[in-house]
Amino acid sequence: MRRRLLIPIAFLAATPAAAQGLRAVPAQPGSEAEALRGVEVFLINEGDLPVSDAGPRQIEITAVDGTRLVLERAPGPLPTVAPHGFAKARYVPVGLAGRAVPPAEQHAAAEIPEGETAVQSATGSSAAFVDRFEPHEPIYGAFGLKDAGGKLQVSFAFRPFGEKAPLKLGNLRFAYTQTMFWALNRPSGPFRSTNYSPEVYADIPFGETTKVALGYRHDSNGRGVADSVDLNRVFLRAEKRFDLGGDWHLDVAPQAWFYVGRLGTAPDVKDYFGYTSLTAAIGQQDGLKLSLTGRGNFETGKGAAELFVSYPLARIAKGVGFYIFGQAFTGYGEALDDYRRNDTHARIGIALTR
Repeated sequence: MRRRLLIPIAFLAATPAAAQGLRAVPAQPGSEAEALRGVEVFLINEGDLPVSDAGPRQIEITAVDGTRLVLERAPGPLPTVAPHGFAKARYVPVGLAGRAVPPAEQHAAAEIPEGETAVQSATGSSAAFVDRFEPHEPIYGAFGLKDAGGKLQVSFAFRPFGEKAPLKLGNLRFAYTQTMFWALNRPSGPFRSTNYSPEVYADIPFGETTKVALGYRHDSNGRGVADSVDLNRVFLRAEKRFDLGGDWHLDVAPQAWFYVGRLGTAPDVKDYFGYTSLTAAIGQQDGLKLSLTGRGNFETGKGAAELFVSYPLARIAKGVGFYIFGQAFTGYGEALDDYRRNDTHARIGIALTR
């Protein structure tokens, strides 16, 4: 049956999304049974600035067969909608709108069938459970002068289970970060070093502004037995967000760890990496962000600090989906191959996540 688009203007005018410039336009399902598979809702940004909003929590629509439905937004990542662009969200029925629903009454969301996102491109059809991927550490490429060279990083986290999975498995994350150092000052421009960093951890929320993670991280330079530098750590970290007003916020994330297993050919790496770190970041939604991380060993006095500065280019050129990015490092262990060397480098480039 052909679907029609409804615009429930009276309802949406009072929603946060409408107030921020997003207009929610749901597809019309044929019946309640059809809506149980999920209803696609278009979040349209009619403004001139990007808007980060997941859409209204609930909307009311009428199916083709006349059934009035209350739909609730399904869990998913927070989209950033470009000016005059749109994003898609999935809503599921939580109750029939034909009966009176007190404002304070809560509805349990219907079970959402698992579904993959498929993309057709010149390389063929590809698919993934895209809503299970999350940004982790920044994804960027930055370049500096002389021996600073290029520094490229890819990083992501993956949530293998749904948020409502039993045994709190929805908190489980697998993450992977790979950092590559490109020696552009050398004649052939080789990649001189690479850090490989897989993780597994539980990311546990405490309220709206605090998260605590407990997990295991392996860092390696990927060399053979004779040159291997490996760190195996069990870590505990916490992150707290403070609202500063005007869309500004401050994030503070202390972390502590202890080493397990072998350290490869680098038994003294603890002297340089230490046992604790602290990250502080201040930023504005769709604006400037500065993030500083420090780590070290208090006994040896050796450690490192890294600064990230980023700004969304969409604020300058509409339709651009990445950030201008600056990165600076000083101290020991930027590349595991050179963990005993004290370096200071500055680079600038672009980032896809921050």
